[in-house]
Amino acid sequence: MTRRVGVLALQGDVREHLAALREVGADAFPVRRTTELESCDGLVLPGGESTTMAKLARTFALLEPLRARIKEGLPVFGTCAGMILLADHVVDGIEGQETLGGLDITVRRNAFGRQVDSFETDLTVAGVEGQVHAVFIRAPWVERAGAEVEVLAEAAGHPVAVRQGRLLATSFHPEVNGETRLHRLFVDLL
Repeated sequence: MTRRVGVLALQGDVREHLAALREVGADAFPVRRTTELESCDGLVLPGGESTTMAKLARTFALLEPLRARIKEGLPVFGTCAGMILLADHVVDGIEGQETLGGLDITVRRNAFGRQVDSFETDLTVAGVEGQVHAVFIRAPWVERAGAEVEVLAEAAGHPVAVRQGRLLATSFHPEVNGETRLHRLFVDLL
């Protein structure tokens, strides 16, 4: 059975995630309205700018429906800004920064530094065979992971890939370099 996986399409790496999901066999589509959100078997929160995405989600009346679907158990994969949106707590956020929550982690925004500090590295990710080439762009890291959170990968001594039940999040952008194994891991959670 083909799974319907939405990609929150308010800002960020939407096209790249759609392509990666389609490559692993998902029926992938952009999500901009509550009707589209309601038809998802799973959802990807892309990399981009977390505060902008949260503001746009509020503007388009998606913030509360997103929170409700996550609370109901919707499987979600967040990359970079998507990890921040899934986090229950944010360090170094802007005043009044909102998240969707659901993932029992505390993330630090822009933990690896500014845009000029962006980097690429190979990581071992639990559940994925072989090394994963990871692209970090103004990336967060996990400061604290709750007891139910499984750390899948670390970089610079901090968790950068985590899973809690059917929620998966990475600090890095697998979508920008054609890496699809994490998308496969997510689709398999569905």
